Amino acid sequence: MKEDNNAFFSRPVTLNEHNNLLQIEEHMYILDDVEKPNVFRNMFPYEEIPKIPFNDRIVPHNMPKEIWITDTTFRDGQQSRAPYTADQILHIYDELHRLGGPKGLIRQSEFFLYSKKDREAVDRCLNRGYDYPEVTSWIRASEEDFKLVKEIGMKETGILVSCSDYHIFLKLKMTRRQAMEHYLSVIRSCLEEGISPRCHLEDITRADIYGFVVPFCLELMKLKDAYGIPVKVRACDTMGYGVNFPGAVIPRSVQGIIYALNTNGGVPSELIEWHGHNDFYKAVTNSTTAWLYGCASVNTSLFGIGERTGNTPLEAMVFEYAQLKGTLDGMDTTAITDLAEYYEKEIGYTIPPNTPFVGKNFNVTRAGIHADGLLKNEEIYNIFDTEKFLNRPPVSAVSNTSGLAGIAHWINRHYGLQGEDAMEKTSPLVAEVKAWVDEEYAGGRVTILTDEELVDRVEAAEKKLGIRVRPKQ
Repeated sequence: MKEDNNAFFSRPVTLNEHNNLLQIEEHMYILDDVEKPNVFRNMFPYEEIPKIPFNDRIVPHNMPKEIWITDTTFRDGQQSRAPYTADQILHIYDELHRLGGPKGLIRQSEFFLYSKKDREAVDRCLNRGYDYPEVTSWIRASEEDFKLVKEIGMKETGILVSCSDYHIFLKLKMTRRQAMEHYLSVIRSCLEEGISPRCHLEDITRADIYGFVVPFCLELMKLKDAYGIPVKVRACDTMGYGVNFPGAVIPRSVQGIIYALNTNGGVPSELIEWHGHNDFYKAVTNSTTAWLYGCASVNTSLFGIGERTGNTPLEAMVFEYAQLKGTLDGMDTTAITDLAEYYEKEIGYTIPPNTPFVGKNFNVTRAGIHADGLLKNEEIYNIFDTEKFLNRPPVSAVSNTSGLAGIAHWINRHYGLQGEDAMEKTSPLVAEVKAWVDEEYAGGRVTILTDEELVDRVEAAEKKLGIRVRPKQ
């Protein structure tokens, strides 16, 4: 629809509170109710690899004063694994509360409501009485699902409002106008009951941002103002197509999407949330980018567990927050290690060993030259004080490449030897163990040595040399 050119000159001039400059809105964003779906075949040719075009339109950094993390471990995180028991959910929820710290930086956690087990878990978590994470739900845009929200008395619920033509035309078999009217009817039902809706704009990185998303958001903000109840917008990068490259074309540009929602759609930063998937290894960088360009909230799941390649890992965004803000703001990061151990020992979930922050090998070195650096000063090869923040001191695994330094570092860590008590790589005991290690691999061994084997060998060397390693306290 073409607008009257003269209308531009009659629009009010307003003050931009962020940069203190006068501004005038250049366009009116009206629903483009197309007859045929726009699936951006130029960017997403299904029989080729997706393309990342650029137009060099740059948007400014606009990180909100307050940013935070939300959790979808019990919703999206349960779509790719066996369901958690109610006891497991309660334990994890307690740990999320501890991790978020006194400021509640893990702001919310969302739950399914469909099964008896789901509702039991919700009740038990609500009974904890925590301010954070706030217990919220997720439903499809249907009146039937909304009844579940009303029965439990939730204060906020997520509502699936798919926004790409892939979903509107090809899945829902609707037009854009029909979809918008359907979504708005369910959202009004929420608001009529005093429930705050969180609108999950599914597949936003393949959506017509200015032909559907922005006009829809303008309608949402009208409802927010009319009812006096927050209406949140979650930008869902459902297929992981988002990119953070400056000047990339929407709908793939993360910063372009956030700018459109905030500036053109009128959605305040505190009501914008980013939900990313990791199909192209970009979940973390895209989530951080969303923060940097005006999105206050980033949605995550523990260890990135989620559909297909998973969601943005919650633990990753904890450390992204600290790097951006210069502080953890009271978050208890040792809960991350406790959660990882709980998943391994109690839930039976195997975390890939090279996973940052939580994998068994994330701060383990096997190279002798690296172990030599750790032996002299652990800062050389450790990302930060992992013992302080994660109860995980750096470790040297002993193999055929560890050398004397790797063995000395393992002995010091295993037995808690520090200062004058610490073993040097020149120690006769270290040389004795090294000779045995060399024999093992010369005989055809290919696996790393276990802690139990090394303890036995250290004890044998002590007896042979007549010396004793101080036991770990």
